[in-house]
Amino acid sequence: MTQTTDESHTVDPRRRRRGFLSSWNEHPGVPSGEELTLGEKAADRMRNGMGSWAFVAVFVAIMISWAVANSVFRLAGSNGKHGFDPYPYILLNLFLSMLAGLQGAILLIAAKRSDQIASQLAEHDFETDTKAAERIETLHQRLADMAAGNRSLLEQNNEILRRLAAAQPGQAP
Repeated sequence: MTQTTDESHTVDPRRRRRGFLSSWNEHPGVPSGEELTLGEKAADRMRNGMGSWAFVAVFVAIMISWAVANSVFRLAGSNGKHGFDPYPYILLNLFLSMLAGLQGAILLIAAKRSDQIASQLAEHDFETDTKAAERIETLHQRLADMAAGNRSLLEQNNEILRRLAAAQPGQAP
């Protein structure tokens, strides 16, 4: 059960939300699937993964697990003062700093990919609008031609009626 949105692109209507496509990758103007490069696929996965509540939940769970595990190891240690990452969690801070540095680059990659998608959508919209304008102009010209033809026929009919009225004596035109 598919609904055609373009000659070459079909969309499952169950995946639509309130009349709009559920995501940009279903848009006929944006390449998807096998049309994407490996880098574009990776950028999309990173953007979709790091920009989600699931990522936030997993990140918070890891932070809590780190603190709990470090506290358990500290209590189980022979001197009771050190876990695998002593307070104030210097190793964790190092990992978080590295993650923050990578996230900056990842966010730039995701922003660049989003700009590329927005550009492709805008280009598709422009092409669609241009085609629609050409079709409207063609229809406008056809309507003008039809109106001129109708005017000509009306004038011919009026001329015929005048001739008929003139040919029949005693009737007023």
